[in-house]
Amino acid sequence: MVNKLSFKTIAPFTLLGIVAIAALFVPTIPDFADSKGHYNTADIAWILVATALVFLMTPGLAFFYGGMVHRKNVLSTMIKSVVAAGIVSILWIVVGYSLAFGQSIGGFIGNPSTHFFFKNVASGAPWAGAPTIPLTLFALFQLMFAIITPGLVVGAVAERIRFTAYILFIALFSLLVYAPIAHWTWHPDGFLAKMGVLDFAGGTVVHISAGCAALAGALVLKRRKVHIEQREIPPANIPYVLIGTGLLWFGWFGFNAGSALAANSLAVSAFATTSIAAAAAGCAWMFFDAMKGKKPSVLGFCIGAVVGLVAITPASGFIGIPQSIFVGVIAAVISNIAVHYKSKSKLDDTLDVFPCHGLGGIVGMLLTGLLATKAVNAAGNNGWLYGNAALFFTQMKAMLIVVAYSFIMSFAIFKFINFILPLRVSLAEEEVGLDKSQHDEKYVQGTLIVEKIEETEPGLITQKEIIMHAS
Repeated sequence: MVNKLSFKTIAPFTLLGIVAIAALFVPTIPDFADSKGHYNTADIAWILVATALVFLMTPGLAFFYGGMVHRKNVLSTMIKSVVAAGIVSILWIVVGYSLAFGQSIGGFIGNPSTHFFFKNVASGAPWAGAPTIPLTLFALFQLMFAIITPGLVVGAVAERIRFTAYILFIALFSLLVYAPIAHWTWHPDGFLAKMGVLDFAGGTVVHISAGCAALAGALVLKRRKVHIEQREIPPANIPYVLIGTGLLWFGWFGFNAGSALAANSLAVSAFATTSIAAAAAGCAWMFFDAMKGKKPSVLGFCIGAVVGLVAITPASGFIGIPQSIFVGVIAAVISNIAVHYKSKSKLDDTLDVFPCHGLGGIVGMLLTGLLATKAVNAAGNNGWLYGNAALFFTQMKAMLIVVAYSFIMSFAIFKFINFILPLRVSLAEEEVGLDKSQHDEKYVQGTLIVEKIEETEPGLITQKEIIMHAS
């Protein structure tokens, strides 16, 4: 069935066409030139790899989320994460990078004209914090963070949000929430950076902002019918969750170690703390469940590991390797308890994005203020444990600012979208599943062939193949 032409169906392609035509008139300039020999080829090689690793996290997230929803919503959930790679990439080139890293306007936002359509990026001077790599590479590395952040929100609004509405959310969130927070935190003139806030790879910028946006989305969209009726929804494909976890863990090495922006000892330290925190958190979640009388589960270890990755993100380049075990364990236990109490509430955060990413980021930011040490990163600061209580309270202040801004602005974005077009699918569309109602596609789990041994007569054994299809 072909949809009738309307403004909402014509507008996206029209806007893309305008951008494509405008791009023809952007002056072409030579690629970066290293006439003064400032760039380091090892650093360039590592950040190229790290950029690719962070991009891999987006399909990894799609598998992670897609495996946990009902099988009638697998494809719709996965595409909402992956489509961010398309929407955000175009926005980033046009104006997103300028808003996040352009010339600061009062420490709150970048001047959109600084790098409009990537102006002065290819030929520009290196970023202050990355003097040994071209500015283009820095901008592309940062793009991967901007891509995955709105993708994280998908898990909270899965199984009931319209695809077109989520496309608009991605655009508005990227420009109005992600870019300002990135500017505050990572631009040298950003007001949080000037306060002395430490966020090595995105505890506030990525995880707290996405987690609070997820909470706002869940509240605006309200509860699914199955949630109201307290029907249990079996995960569509737990192996997908396991694959997604592996891809996220692997990609997170680029996320955190790449944030050193050079192939140096700090990248090695961040690499180590990332893996150790994930390992500790996965075990802590599984063992904590067992202590409560549950059996060890694949989902439990996977969710715990991701929570550990979230929590270590802001701290990865500021704390020691042994201390990363503490970060992973504490974050896993707090998120586990939060998920338990959320399951008894009326909040329908489908895949527990706020308890895992929101609270995980909050825990990571606060523990950075506790455990950071200049012995690991001289450009950082000492935390409360090393005699500087002021850093802990600075981290707490920044956390509260970002929580409030992200939640309020995201709530307003969801409300605005709902005002101009339906945010939520109809009850009939929800029942049939979003794969069918939004995309006219169906997830088929595949064909399973089981060999059954039958003894038809004493001493005579034959084999019979039983073929079972996913319904």
